[in-house]
Amino acid sequence: MNMLLIYAHPNHQSLSYAFMQQVLRGGGENPGVKEVRVLDLYEEGFDPVLVFNEDKRRRDMHIDPELSRHRELLMWADKIVLIYPIWWGRPPAMMLGFVDRMFASKFAYLDKGGLMPEGLMKGKSVVCISVMKGPTGYLRLVMGNAHQVLMRRALFGYVGIKKVKFFEFGGMESPKGKHAQKLDKVYKYFRAVAQ
Repeated sequence: MNMLLIYAHPNHQSLSYAFMQQVLRGGGENPGVKEVRVLDLYEEGFDPVLVFNEDKRRRDMHIDPELSRHRELLMWADKIVLIYPIWWGRPPAMMLGFVDRMFASKFAYLDKGGLMPEGLMKGKSVVCISVMKGPTGYLRLVMGNAHQVLMRRALFGYVGIKKVKFFEFGGMESPKGKHAQKLDKVYKYFRAVAQ
């Protein structure tokens, strides 16, 4: 299995970064993982802003030469792992901008005029690892599970990815946040996970 990690946090001293290190460690010890690659969106200076004008047309997003390496990585990956904080009940603008620019028509899906498009990313799986200040149940109880609905249905379901797993860790700014146990849980998952 080829695994692509997409990391969206501006600080390499963050807990999100510590989770990425555990994914790399676990994946590196997993005999089923052939190769792991990392897209660190902030470090590479990824531009999350959509631009449409005379030179950049929406209908050509799927062939934008600026994003060819990113498209190749997404197609190469069997498992896509997104690592990000939850800010204002959702992933950061950097991650959402990556989604806006990358999951384009004719690359991630085909619009056939019906209610739902044909997803072109079938067969892949996704793991979303997110951390937040608020309690773990906040997203489900107060926000109506908006984060998972956004990622599972509005994004990945739309492009044909049915297998989506979430690690949502709350209370992470508290000294009682059980950081070591949560980091170990992610490490053990990736050490053993299959496609």
